Amino acid sequence: MQFQLTEEQLMIQAAARDFAQNDCKPGVIERDEHQKFPAEQVKKLGELGFLGMMVDPKYGGGGMDAISYVL
Repeated sequence: MQFQLTEEQLMIQAAARDFAQNDCKPGVIERDEHQKFPAEQVKKLGELGFLGMMVDPKYGGGGMDAISYVL
């Protein structure tokens, strides 16, 4: 049984970490205090392919596995 992430999973993990640090973290307190919906960040999540990761590609999704989804 393999307990290591695949190369693809590691790349997804790094991209998610980078997005969180560079796009979500700046301004998070202000957005929270003003209860502002992070529309720009959600749009970018879609552009990066993080929305619909587990949806079958024939329906426009990423076709990723459950492990990649929770990274």
